[in-house]
Amino acid sequence: MLNKFFYKIFKEHFSVSDATAVYLNLVTNLIIFSLLGYVLFKVFRFFGRKAIRKMANKTSTKFDDLLIKNRTFLNLSRIVVLIIVFNLLKQILEDFPNIFTYSERIVTIAIIFSIIWFIRSILLSVKDFLRTTNAFKDKPLESYVQIFMIVLWLIAAIFSFSVLTGKPLIRFLTALGAFSAVLLLVFKDTILGFVSSIQVAVNDTVRIGDWITMEKYGADGDVVEINLTSVIIRNFDNTISSIPTYYLTSDSFKNWRTMNSSGGRRIKRAVLIKINSIRFLTDDDIEYFKKIHLISDYIEEVSNEVNKYNKENNIDKSVLINGRNLTNFGTFRIYLDKYIENHPKINQDMLLMSRQLEPTPNGIPLEIYAFSKEKVWEDYERVMANIFDHILASVKYFDLEVFQNPSSIDINNLKQTKPSE
Repeated sequence: MLNKFFYKIFKEHFSVSDATAVYLNLVTNLIIFSLLGYVLFKVFRFFGRKAIRKMANKTSTKFDDLLIKNRTFLNLSRIVVLIIVFNLLKQILEDFPNIFTYSERIVTIAIIFSIIWFIRSILLSVKDFLRTTNAFKDKPLESYVQIFMIVLWLIAAIFSFSVLTGKPLIRFLTALGAFSAVLLLVFKDTILGFVSSIQVAVNDTVRIGDWITMEKYGADGDVVEINLTSVIIRNFDNTISSIPTYYLTSDSFKNWRTMNSSGGRRIKRAVLIKINSIRFLTDDDIEYFKKIHLISDYIEEVSNEVNKYNKENNIDKSVLINGRNLTNFGTFRIYLDKYIENHPKINQDMLLMSRQLEPTPNGIPLEIYAFSKEKVWEDYERVMANIFDHILASVKYFDLEVFQNPSSIDINNLKQTKPSE
């Protein structure tokens, strides 16, 4: 027999004892056996890669390319070699039954884990392939792969312990049932993450690529990965935030996806107008404002309406407060409405207005509420800045003042001003 070949050589040609010949035969067989296994592994992998690459070049799908990328055939080659090793062990270790028993168990465990790695490579290939499709490119596929692998690793661990100890599998399953409370505690975050990832996918609250904000955790950026334990966010300052997945269902966050898919990004900002700069308009003011292109028609129409009302009701206009009047503040609001309505970067199909908010100790907030067509952060900020540049520059034409806390220069100038005698 092949396993006795070197035993006979050592026994007949080198005249060694039976015990020595047995051990020398074992060592020689193991060396040859290891070299043969290594060569077989390299041969299987080489021809397998060559065959798969040739097949991949003939197909239009990228799935076979992903199988190569995730080393699927490499893991399959390991399984084939280990099965061959398993079948030859009995002959090589015929004279060492105790070693054979433990070696057989070790090789069996190696086959189990090699199968797990092979399944993992296929799952990763499927995940990568689904990621290239529009239906799954923004879904948390990593979570499903990870939970499936955890289950497989648990099954592999149970089988491995059963093989290693030689005990029936039912004993480990019984012990596992008693140990379930501890397992739930150990894998608490994993279980919560799995449940949360399913809720996120079913409710479609977060997708990969979404811009989300979680101020509590300092996250403000794009989601690049959702897995069982964490959500990876690349912030706009190029830092990375990692947030536990179950926080997506237990805590509040802001998702900007609907803004990106809508017709505009909201502008909601106010300037503070000094209350004591607000006044009624005189006839001279009205004639002056008629020269402003955006509100000339409005001033003409409303001033005629006001004059008609005051004449019909015999209002004494020697005192300006009597009757109906226009104000510089109200006219300025109309001007801003017209300005926003004519702005090329503002979506005219969405809500837009300038509005007066509740007075504050620092003045009356005059807020612009509109939606910019530009939704990219840089372009959006530029549009909003241009609008408020215009507002701040045009305030003085309506004889209004913007509130600003006095600076040290203002205070110093005030001190240097001499009182008039």
